[in-house]
Amino acid sequence: MAYSGAVKVGGPADVHELTSLMISKVAVGPMNNNAYLLRCRTTGEQMLIDAANEPETLLRLVGEDGLASVVTTHRHGDHWQALEEVVAATGARTYAGRHDAEAVPVPTGVLVDDGDTLRVGEVELTARHLVGHTPGSIALVYDDPHGHPHLFTGDCLFPGGVGNTFGDADAFVSLLHDVETKIFAQLPDETWVYPGHGDDTTLGAERPHLAEWRERGW
Repeated sequence: MAYSGAVKVGGPADVHELTSLMISKVAVGPMNNNAYLLRCRTTGEQMLIDAANEPETLLRLVGEDGLASVVTTHRHGDHWQALEEVVAATGARTYAGRHDAEAVPVPTGVLVDDGDTLRVGEVELTARHLVGHTPGSIALVYDDPHGHPHLFTGDCLFPGGVGNTFGDADAFVSLLHDVETKIFAQLPDETWVYPGHGDDTTLGAERPHLAEWRERGW
């Protein structure tokens, strides 16, 4: 069955099989958070993006092959509810954006800055620091050498708009600026977007609406 990115809490993971990377998406918790398990198809090494909730669900997804790392996209509590239990069970190294790490209650092993490279096996991902939803949110870009890029945006970009900036006009301007300059300006329309909640999208589907988002202010 083709990957759709449509998952629901309590349901099965949806698996996007790329040439070098397998991406398993699962929805967890009362806020319908997405968690993504990345697996290098050459080495079998695994990375989890956002240990959001339901540690038993996430550990079942990880399986017996172990977990090398967990990346927390930002400081908000719904994205790290399972982090302590997942790390305790797997010994995974923790990553978070430098400016959000202090607000994540599990110690961060690696502070992530804009442009940093994160690795899962032979696969490389590039971090993008996006300011506005939180001070230290990070997105991860996998520029697939066998196809189009894949982008994990946390709560910074969704179908229909950027992430919530909670009525702060300056934060909205900052987030839209960073998303435009670091994401839309650098990646093609074919880029597949994996957000922190809800369904996936592509940059091509969202790009025509940037002016509309700027005008409405959210």
